[in-house]
Amino acid sequence: MRMPAAYFCLLGMVLAVPLFVPQTAQAQNLSLSSQRTSVGGYLRVMARPELQGGTGKLGHWNLYGRLLNEGPWTAVETRFRLLDGGPVWSNLHLRLEGGSINGADASNGFLSAFFMSRAFIDTGGLLTDKGVWRLGSLIWDNGDLGLYDMRPANLFNQTVGASWRYEGDNWLVLMGLGDSGYGLKGSAYAPVITGGSMLGYTDHRHFRISVGAELRYENASPNNPNAPFNSEGIEMEPCLRGEVMEDHLFENPTQEGQELDISATDAQSHAWVLQAGFGGFGPLRWNNLFAHLERAHPTHMTTETFNGETYRLYTTGLTDQRHELMVGNEMILTLWPGRLDLIWAALYIDRWDEDNALVPSDWNSQSGSTVVRAQAFLTRTFHALFETSYAIEWSKNGNRYRNHADSIFENTAGQPDNRGLEMGDSDERRTLQFKLGPVFQPAGVGIFSRPALRLIYGAQLSTENTAWGNVYQVQDDENELFGTVESHFHQLISFEAEAWF
Repeated sequence: MRMPAAYFCLLGMVLAVPLFVPQTAQAQNLSLSSQRTSVGGYLRVMARPELQGGTGKLGHWNLYGRLLNEGPWTAVETRFRLLDGGPVWSNLHLRLEGGSINGADASNGFLSAFFMSRAFIDTGGLLTDKGVWRLGSLIWDNGDLGLYDMRPANLFNQTVGASWRYEGDNWLVLMGLGDSGYGLKGSAYAPVITGGSMLGYTDHRHFRISVGAELRYENASPNNPNAPFNSEGIEMEPCLRGEVMEDHLFENPTQEGQELDISATDAQSHAWVLQAGFGGFGPLRWNNLFAHLERAHPTHMTTETFNGETYRLYTTGLTDQRHELMVGNEMILTLWPGRLDLIWAALYIDRWDEDNALVPSDWNSQSGSTVVRAQAFLTRTFHALFETSYAIEWSKNGNRYRNHADSIFENTAGQPDNRGLEMGDSDERRTLQFKLGPVFQPAGVGIFSRPALRLIYGAQLSTENTAWGNVYQVQDDENELFGTVESHFHQLISFEAEAWF
């Protein structure tokens, strides 16, 4: 199903004549001569010769800023005007996107790396002049935390269904209802009914605020193997160690080959979001604050293999207490009009899992980060960019990060954890990054002006050993051919292009 859609949207790119204009954080649609179809999109492509055995990224992820920590990306969105010329109008939107370009990443541009991220029809004028119905993908974009390339205040990211919104002169009202089963569970589909709403206000000059919520419910269904279940008697520690069936069959040797008894249950999750922005005062162009509080949807099942038999373990009750709080702020300043712009962003993430107090994981961690980017406009089109970031990541359940190539000998009290719940020799990772280089922006002055052609040097210093995507595989084996590598400093040179069209 992806292949025809991919070729269709790529054909739209070929037919479109790019129109590059100064941007803020969003793309503008490109009108075609038919006046019924428009094509817009985004492109990021780069060459990053990697001389330290890495995979072309400066650090692990966007906590250190998106620049040099992201790979290639292409997005193409088409809009077809299905009905116009009267009080009722209708538009079809399709977006294809993915992270692969031939020669720029390991997938080498194969269309299997792309997906149809959204498809919907908007129809207005049915009940009220300013009311819009949407059928299809309900994802609602509510602003970008640009330096991190994150969207903490989005709603309905995995939902397909129907929504209605009212867009008045100052107010936005959004209500939606749909199914997130495929988005959350993939091939293990079971319906996850999702409903939510958002209320927003703006004066279009100095202030904007919106608050919203999304509630998800998956009902108990004893006859559906993909519905939520709990395996009877299962506990967290043996599940983490992969020893549930070993312990069970030790106590019940006559039940080998039999699954554990299960009980049907239901599952709930929710998300609450806030976006508040203000600006237009002195050097402050705009300040965006985002907040996101979520209880994640529980996972369905895992498997264990014992004595050659594979057993299913249903884990709804062990994964239904995972929470995330994310707060981010981004400030855009014009320090010297026409000469110097600056963006300062900060991000805090707190995740906690009330079911798991034993092993380090993404769901038992805290992260804090700040990123500053300055761009000096030496001429109208030739600029200089500088960015720095500092981040701290902390594991709540003990050691998670390996500070040394021989960290197996540096664990707590100098002893390895043979039971497997200790992953490193430190519960903390600190990362410092610097990036600088010239930028050519044909469309002129502006830190968000695109297209941008950049030659960037980046350097990272981390407390963790080889703290970037790398090809090293450290084995505690006397026959290991390549040995261990000790490196806390990483550097890259990147030639890259970025454009909205």
